[in-house]
Amino acid sequence: MYLKKAFHSKTGRTYLSAATNFYDPVRKQSRTRTIESFGYVDVLEKIYPDPIEHFTSVVEKMDAEEKLSKSIDQIKINRAATLTIGNMNRKYFGYAALSKIYHDLELHTFFVNRARNLNIEYILNNVVKLLIFERLRDPASKKKAFENKDRYFENMDFSLDNVYGALSIIAKYRDDLQVHLHNKVKALCGRTTELVYYDVTNYYFEIDEQDDMKKKGVSKEHRPDPIIQMGLFMDTMGIPISYKLFPGNTNDCETVRPMLAELKREYDIGRVIIVADKGNNTAKNINYHVMRGDGYVYSQTVRGAHKELKDYVFDEDGYTWIGDDYKIKSRIYPREISVVGNDNKPVKKRIDEKQIIFYSRDYDRRAKAEREPALLKAMELVRDPGKYNRATSYGAAKYVKNLEYDKETGEIITANKRPVFDEAKLREEEKFDGYYAIVTSELDKSDTEIIEIYRGLWRIEESFKITKSDLKTRPIYLSKQDRIESHFLICFMALAIIRILQHQFDGKYSATHILDSLRKIECTRVDKNLYIFDHVDEISLALKDVLGVDFSKEFLTLKEIKNILADTKKS
Repeated sequence: MYLKKAFHSKTGRTYLSAATNFYDPVRKQSRTRTIESFGYVDVLEKIYPDPIEHFTSVVEKMDAEEKLSKSIDQIKINRAATLTIGNMNRKYFGYAALSKIYHDLELHTFFVNRARNLNIEYILNNVVKLLIFERLRDPASKKKAFENKDRYFENMDFSLDNVYGALSIIAKYRDDLQVHLHNKVKALCGRTTELVYYDVTNYYFEIDEQDDMKKKGVSKEHRPDPIIQMGLFMDTMGIPISYKLFPGNTNDCETVRPMLAELKREYDIGRVIIVADKGNNTAKNINYHVMRGDGYVYSQTVRGAHKELKDYVFDEDGYTWIGDDYKIKSRIYPREISVVGNDNKPVKKRIDEKQIIFYSRDYDRRAKAEREPALLKAMELVRDPGKYNRATSYGAAKYVKNLEYDKETGEIITANKRPVFDEAKLREEEKFDGYYAIVTSELDKSDTEIIEIYRGLWRIEESFKITKSDLKTRPIYLSKQDRIESHFLICFMALAIIRILQHQFDGKYSATHILDSLRKIECTRVDKNLYIFDHVDEISLALKDVLGVDFSKEFLTLKEIKNILADTKKS
């Protein structure tokens, strides 16, 4: 195959195409066949600086691929061969996609530079890579990750003690690493920080003993174990910006101020609009944002609101229906908040904020459907109280009157009064179904803009779901604080990598589907330097266009595998 340059004397133009010569037995002469047409040189010069040089390279690659497709390797099989303990014929290869993003973020540079000042006999960067790749591939203990190291085509020459030693080292770089990642994500994905999302969750320990950080608090999963709180900032693309750990008994609303102060100081960020749920909608937080020139978009409880707001919500005047399922209205309202002044005495302030109220029939139906299991449990509890106790009646107890528990055993006492289903409680709750309120400092933004901004909060909730399900961040078995910090830092880097990959797919695939695809991309050694692959899917094929990593080949030599991996490390 060669690049054919056909010159047309009449027009003075040259036409480029990929061509090959072949012998025609019918005509008994050599002929030329066009494989692919490229176009006229003068037209191609508008796209390529040197079309002939470019397409010469293209044709050479086409020729090499054609020859490779026609080549046949013979493999000799020793039928008497036996397996040995520790045999590692099966290797992971899907991590090549993760390696590309790891190196695009220049994480290797970060850890190589930090390790220069350390007196350690192993390569810190290689330990970090293993822990991140395993967290994304098959999240388990650090020991399990170490046991899988030989199934990578990487230099993993370190011990289990080195892994634990690295955890103590990595924790020291938590703040610097987050700033490094922020700057690289800005360059790689075009991150902006005028609008940031914030939320808090907690993770539980399989350790009963409490300390300064491991505390018993309000568990999101209703567990009695010690927990640790984590606040997380996220950008509009769903990629995490920064995180911070807090003692498990810290109220959610007390975490955003220290995190925001640190974010603006260390990341050199100007005015931001904070988007968060109603748990952070407190007078102290509102005052903090306004006094520093920042903005906010918070949800507002309707059920627990003051009477004036409830009256406004249920007053049909002012609503605009959008179709048959959705209505909305808003107003600018002088919100009065009480904060502590410099003399430690309460001071009242008035802040003008926009209140947006909307009702959705779909949300109404969803609220009733979500309540249904608790109602069924409450009705069964009323019929047969002996089947339940304080713990098992959780969620249903609020719909039951005359509910009394034994202080020691938690059993339901029915000697004095029988439990009765609270119909009035249910009717009162149902009044609020489908109604939502959002409050904001951004008075000039339209109602639709604010609602769309707030809807983006689902991405941070999804990020927490990814950490808990796909990355299995909890339960936490570690006890030393520096190792706990490193555990979360590894999970944070892993979350950033998979979120960036989702972004590069334009959100077409979930993190779960992407990771499932990558986990299945493995290979088996069938000869000394030849590996066979046995999985391909829509996602793995698409990665060639997204990252330039080709997972379509059924056979690859060890050299070809190493070349692909080497290409992923060119940041």
